[in-house]
Amino acid sequence: MATVLEAKNLVRDYHIGGTLFGGGRTVHAVKGVSFKLEQGKTLAIVGESGSGKSTLARILTLIDRQTDGELLIDGETIDIKKTGVTAAMRRKVQIVFQNPYGSLNPRQKIGNVLMEPLLLNTDMPAAERRERALDMLVKVGLQPEHFNRYPHMFSGGQRQRIAIARAIILKPSLLVLDEPVSALDLSVQAQILNLLADLQDEFGLTYVFISHDLSVVKYIADEVMVMYLGEAVEQGTRDKLFSNPEHPYTRSLFAATPRADVESIKARLAKKAALASA
Repeated sequence: MATVLEAKNLVRDYHIGGTLFGGGRTVHAVKGVSFKLEQGKTLAIVGESGSGKSTLARILTLIDRQTDGELLIDGETIDIKKTGVTAAMRRKVQIVFQNPYGSLNPRQKIGNVLMEPLLLNTDMPAAERRERALDMLVKVGLQPEHFNRYPHMFSGGQRQRIAIARAIILKPSLLVLDEPVSALDLSVQAQILNLLADLQDEFGLTYVFISHDLSVVKYIADEVMVMYLGEAVEQGTRDKLFSNPEHPYTRSLFAATPRADVESIKARLAKKAALASA
């Protein structure tokens, strides 16, 4: 299987404070993170707030540059400090954010939201852009009549489906999902996780799934990397890490995380329904 993403000793430092005469301090947000990710697989990057996982996501999605280390996508070294972010790079990497409403322009109809990446990054004719956007709406479980509606007319789960459709419409090599279900109700979380799994099977998508919740990623991940204070303290297959976590931080994270996998979500909803009817 081809390697889609490879990180070699990625580092990201921030210098904060100080004056014209010096001072301040350096914050080491990401400290020498390395991993490989094969096509069609999902790597979950897990950790609490402040662990460095979102900073790493910004590097992987070309929003921010690494201070040191090497980033390769489809075997090509990416250095946005030297080259900037090209249209070809944007076609390779897309991101889905935590807040689906905040990531959609409230003044744009959904059809235009979906066609905009095609307009900016391809030379596809207008009719073909419209056809692909309509097809993608159906792929994520929405209807063609939604094409001319605005974001406020949809539920949170539907808006996240739209955000996913926009992200994959360019057929990227890599899709980074930054806390994609944490803002959704439990029942909707299960639906979105199932949708992501179905789309991955259909299109051979490669995911980096950022989360603070180990239980959610248990359902979708192939590999798991646990971050703590900017370092990758443990990496391994999902089954190995969940059956035998070795690092003390991983074990404490397991103990502190409520179970939110699909089966647990279904069990909780069934229990809630039973209590309501009692």
